[in-house]
Amino acid sequence: MTVDPQPKPFDPAGAATAFAGLHRAGEPLLLPNAWDHASARALAGQGFCAVGTTSLGVAAAAGLPDGAAATREETLRLAMALGSEPFLLSVDAEGGFSDDPDEVARLARELYAVGAVGINLEDGLGPAARHAAKIAAVKRAAPGLFVNARTDTHWLGDGDGTLARLDAYRQAGADGVFVPGLTDLRGIEALVRHLDVPLNVLYSPAGPPVARLADVGVGRVSLGSLLYRRALGAALEAVADLRAGRTPTGPTPSYDEVAEFAAPDRGTGPAPGVI
Repeated sequence: MTVDPQPKPFDPAGAATAFAGLHRAGEPLLLPNAWDHASARALAGQGFCAVGTTSLGVAAAAGLPDGAAATREETLRLAMALGSEPFLLSVDAEGGFSDDPDEVARLARELYAVGAVGINLEDGLGPAARHAAKIAAVKRAAPGLFVNARTDTHWLGDGDGTLARLDAYRQAGADGVFVPGLTDLRGIEALVRHLDVPLNVLYSPAGPPVARLADVGVGRVSLGSLLYRRALGAALEAVADLRAGRTPTGPTPSYDEVAEFAAPDRGTGPAPGVI
């Protein structure tokens, strides 16, 4: 990613339009998910013009449970730190940290105000009508925010009711829909044909490669907590090597490189469409 070194005013509408435009069938947005400021800036430094957050990584780093509406403040604090960075930010907000649509809408306004261009909202297999009400409330409160509506019918169930839920969420105003846990290419392709909004799937090392997902028309491929879990795995592997008298292998950023991730950025907001 190349960024204009001169500060520029942040254009929320332009950033949101740029983010929506990255969801292209046949050329999906590969969205890496960060868990803190350093990981987000490191990913942006690898050329990703859009970065998401992972609720598991944010929760685990804070010593809190994931999916339990316990990390609203931590999520908002991270969004405040990342919203002014020169990349497009999408925030994983679990189910909005509340069953009250007005409370979820209030969170969406706060996220949009600090520079987020997208929000991921999951239904957790709760009532579809309640989740649709949250989506509608968010779109009223922050119309420019890209709402990625997630259903957990495959993640937590057997896939039953997926189409009905996605239709309800689309009618409520969702800009895209997310079906984690679905790895069957025929099923994915069938959903793409049914939908009039981008389909987001969760990448799985045991599932189809990104190129095959692109072939069937997926608009976005998220990495979820994969990078956070791989980072923990690499740390455990390194300490096991040291304990066994071996020298750890693999890339290791220097102290100065990591310190640079905390340095103030020269821009004043995302640079939409500059890749």
